[in-house]
Amino acid sequence: MKVAVIGGGSTYTPELVNGFLQRTASFPLTELWLVDIDAERLRVVGGFAQRMVESKNAAFKIFLTTNRREALQGASYVTTQLRVGMMPARRNDEYLGKRHGLIGQETTGVGGTAKALRTIPVILDIANDMRELAPNALLANFTNPAGLVTQALSQYAPDILAVGVCNVPINTKMRMLTRLEKILGTQIDPARGDLKTLGLNHLSWHRGFTLDGEDVWNTILQDTLAELKTQEHPEWSPRLVESLRAIPNYYLQYFYYTAKKLAEQEHWPPSRAEQVQEIEKGLLQQYADPALTEMPADLMKRGGAYYSTVATQLLNAHYNDLNETHVVNIAHNGAVSSYPAHWVLEMPARVNRQGVHPIPTDPLPDACFGLLAQVKSYELLTVQAAVHGDREAAYQALITNPLGPKPDQAQAVLDDLLETNREYLPRFWG
Repeated sequence: MKVAVIGGGSTYTPELVNGFLQRTASFPLTELWLVDIDAERLRVVGGFAQRMVESKNAAFKIFLTTNRREALQGASYVTTQLRVGMMPARRNDEYLGKRHGLIGQETTGVGGTAKALRTIPVILDIANDMRELAPNALLANFTNPAGLVTQALSQYAPDILAVGVCNVPINTKMRMLTRLEKILGTQIDPARGDLKTLGLNHLSWHRGFTLDGEDVWNTILQDTLAELKTQEHPEWSPRLVESLRAIPNYYLQYFYYTAKKLAEQEHWPPSRAEQVQEIEKGLLQQYADPALTEMPADLMKRGGAYYSTVATQLLNAHYNDLNETHVVNIAHNGAVSSYPAHWVLEMPARVNRQGVHPIPTDPLPDACFGLLAQVKSYELLTVQAAVHGDREAAYQALITNPLGPKPDQAQAVLDDLLETNREYLPRFWG
């Protein structure tokens, strides 16, 4: 069995390798191909990954290449974790927002627009290669903005089995399990719990939890509310949580508490990209140590907790026909009856050998749906803009995004975005 990792020079890659090492008994991987356009970075990260595998006498080998087609040839699974323009582009996305008095962030607001416009054509090129070289492979996309990228794949590469994945749902699940363990006074196997969440990637509401199939949401919700009410600066207004009977995804802070997030930006530098650049510099120095064979603790500073769990559990569930429930980004195809079937949503799905199947679920309350529908309209316009180099669609996407500019500011923001990213947006520049 062959797995191809596009963006294999990522500092996250060792955690992914560790996930495969933990599943050798059930997931018979033989070849793990790491692909990256940065040969030197691939040499450092890939060399460390090879030492990890060799130190465990694992049954699979790691191959390093800058040739994407070589890696995709005959692959059973493909994961994408790339960043077009690398970390300097992320920094540009953040400061693009700040320059215009808007949220500067890599997945929401105008920074998310810029990242999507750079990324979608590249991901669709990968899908085209898969159609020729690995037509039956499952594509697990970690590349942000994950939901928007998966929306593009669903519309323009519908024959490729592709899902978007994110570590926010599993982090949320593990936090809720910890809360339940404290309440019940006993350890709980994570396999016993299922999180019920719905929305878009980085725009979802957690609204249910079952333990061994039994609904325990009210217990979690009341305990969460009791804690929020004791805090001087709670993450969420208890009134909001009480009214919605849901716990918002962390990224909804950018929408619900925009003024607070804008105020935080005024303390830059460093922005998050600049912080990550320093973290990655240290990680790469550690990865280059020929004696290192175990993941360094500093990797957790990068923000990728449970990344390997998300990735390898999904592939393992598919390969072994496990019928497990996973929260993924996928076109719901009528699973939420009142929503357009082509919308890619972040929601629970059943994963087995036949594919990834959205689980029928009730729609969100109107107080959540209004925001979801507006952001989905923005996403659809952004996909159109990215695929066709359509400046009108890009302008309309900006004014539709709740975190975007007002119409009298939008053209200036768009001009800045396109010029800043000119070398990565050939479809806009002929």
